[in-house]
This record gives sequence, structure tokens and C-alpha cells, in this order.
Amino acid sequence: MESEGQLDIRRRRLLYRSEHRGNKENDILLGQFARAHVMAFDAAQLDQYEALLEESDNDIFDWAAGRSAVPADKDTSVLRMVLSFKVRF
Repeated sequence: MESEGQLDIRRRRLLYRSEHRGNKENDILLGQFARAHVMAFDAAQLDQYEALLEESDNDIFDWAAGRSAVPADKDTSVLRMVLSFKVRF
């Protein structure tokens, strides 16, 4: 089991990775989402979010834009949170 300090380190790393994807659209979506939610995630949610960040930018964007269906093995509660998240401009 991870300590709260270890979880905070993971959270900060995921925040950084969310904001620096290399695809501006995903930087905005995932960066805003991470700032809104990641600091409150538990270890299981962090695992799901970390797995999502391993996916390609194109796949994440296509899922978020509704261009393609989310594969069953990628459909997690955290991904559903991302897909329902409203970006603010």
C-alpha cells in the first residue's frame, strides 16, 4: 500500500504528464481534467488514469470527440469522467 506522500508524488507526475502530451487539444482536455480531479484520486483511480495516459493522443482525442467508440477493455470509471468533463475556455 502506498503512503499518502507516495500518492502525492504520483498525482503531481500525472498532472505534469496531463499538461504536456504533445497534442494541444489533449494538453487542454487532460490538463484541465487533471487539475480538477487528480489530487483527490485514490490509488485505484490513479492506476486507471495512468493507464489512460499510456494510450495514444489520437485514440484519446477520438474517444473524447466521439469519433470512435471506447474499446471495452479501456472503458473505466476514470475514462468516463474524462469523457464527461467540460473544458473551460
